[in-house]
Amino acid sequence: MAISDCGDGASAAALLVRAAYAFPPSHYLLAALLLVAVFLYNFLELHLLRDVFGGLRGDPVVLTFDPASKIYEGVVSKCRALHGRYLATPWLASPHLQTTFLNFFGRPPTFSYRRQLFTVHDGGTLALDWLLASDVAGGPSETSRVIYKDDTTPLVVVIPGLTSDSSSAYVKQLAYSMASNGWNVVVSNHRGLAGISITSDCFYNAGWTEDVREVINYLHQEQPKAPLFAVGTSIGANILVKYLGEDGENTPVAGAASICSPWDLVVCDRFISRKLVQRCYDKALTIGLKGYAQLHQPTYTRLANWEGIRKSRSVRDFDNHATCLVGKFETVDTYYRRCSSVSYVANVSVPLLCVSALDDPVCTKEAIPWDECRANKNIVLATAAHGGHLAFFEGLTAHRLWWVRAVREFLSVLHNSSYMHGQKKTHGPGLHSSLESSIDKSPYVNIMGDGLISAVTNDGKDNEDIMDDQTFADAEPDNTLTVLERNVSSTEANTDLVHCPDHSSGEKEEIHKETTCDPISPLRKSVNQLSRRQGRSMWLLAYVAIVTTWPLLGSLVFSIFKKKFRR
Repeated sequence: MAISDCGDGASAAALLVRAAYAFPPSHYLLAALLLVAVFLYNFLELHLLRDVFGGLRGDPVVLTFDPASKIYEGVVSKCRALHGRYLATPWLASPHLQTTFLNFFGRPPTFSYRRQLFTVHDGGTLALDWLLASDVAGGPSETSRVIYKDDTTPLVVVIPGLTSDSSSAYVKQLAYSMASNGWNVVVSNHRGLAGISITSDCFYNAGWTEDVREVINYLHQEQPKAPLFAVGTSIGANILVKYLGEDGENTPVAGAASICSPWDLVVCDRFISRKLVQRCYDKALTIGLKGYAQLHQPTYTRLANWEGIRKSRSVRDFDNHATCLVGKFETVDTYYRRCSSVSYVANVSVPLLCVSALDDPVCTKEAIPWDECRANKNIVLATAAHGGHLAFFEGLTAHRLWWVRAVREFLSVLHNSSYMHGQKKTHGPGLHSSLESSIDKSPYVNIMGDGLISAVTNDGKDNEDIMDDQTFADAEPDNTLTVLERNVSSTEANTDLVHCPDHSSGEKEEIHKETTCDPISPLRKSVNQLSRRQGRSMWLLAYVAIVTTWPLLGSLVFSIFKKKFRR
């Protein structure tokens, strides 16, 4: 019985083989091609069939904002691009195809920048590439390249992404579009890029905001009447949002746009090493970073682990052997957490448009701070179902980027509205300040150029109630009084003690080092100044005078009673 079963099994297998031979080879080839097509369709995350079945209408752009946001009511509600639909180019209906096509082709417009070399405070050199509106309009060659100090033409500062510069396709698309709109554009290239050598021991990283801060302040100082806007892309968007959160109200930027920001670097680091296709992007970014390091090998060899850089197989490896050592970060995760812009979203005080694609293969949607953007009245978050990383190609010929059109429309409407941000200079440092505090830490009377009076407790914490004209604070008798004066020279502001006033001409008296200076002289100066501003503050000044002169009066009273006790 078993033998017959074996014979039946052999005959069945033989029948299957004969049946397989009966089909022509072309059928197997078609089946293999079908399997490969299904695999590639899922691997590349194609959505062409979905777009076709949807009538090639595209997906609506989803806006996330505070319901009470005036930026949405007065600006975004008037932007047609943000209230429409986005349909990707049919033959680029994949985030990977869009991202790859942008980096290798991109179809950028043809024009030439005007370069300016800018030196920052630590000796580093940046390349500022200008594209003026007159350059695109084709004005006279000489007069069109002159920018006057009282020029009111809007100015856009563009911050490129990781290892990108002004020659990148998407940067040129944005610069040409804004210049065609009659605006001046300047691309702030990162250190060591755009053909510029490293001239200091400092490199840029994902959270390095010092260069952006200096460039923006310089441009605002040179053109104070020109509205200043900023657009950041990828890592440049993370830097821009972090800068806006650090400076808060104290920034001259009137409006900004963040395109495909990574937001949370820790989440993006985990995402980029999760799947095979993401690891391909990780490898590509690592090759770009190693090429950047190769350009500046002498400096990296001296400041970082060059052998580790050369053997890096991921962005995390490069950051471990290069970025953390140069930037003095303890670990890679410490660097990612400190430089993530998600922690600074709540403090953004500038009208900000944030654009992200939900299928971004580099900056995952898992890192988008939905709740933080919804809680800030100055931020409007626009998310599209497709678009890839910095791509968003549209049209059959893929000759334009949707996000460039959206940013151009948003900034134009904002410029013509009353919602542009105006710089509000604050007396104290915000979340971050590149300058040391000029408040003197001496134990007696501190001097600073603010013209304010504040009571400071003995533990060093300020108890200030800042007002428009003056600052008043109730102080205990044992508190230290801090006097802040206007227009104080740098040498006077940096002294540890208040110097005694000079004596009349012809008299030269030697004062012992251990003796205390007359406390009334600095007080008299503050009284004369403050009394001119506010007449009703004389009672407070009388109180300040009593507290300030108490050591002198106390010693006088003590000497009188001491004589009586002796008698």
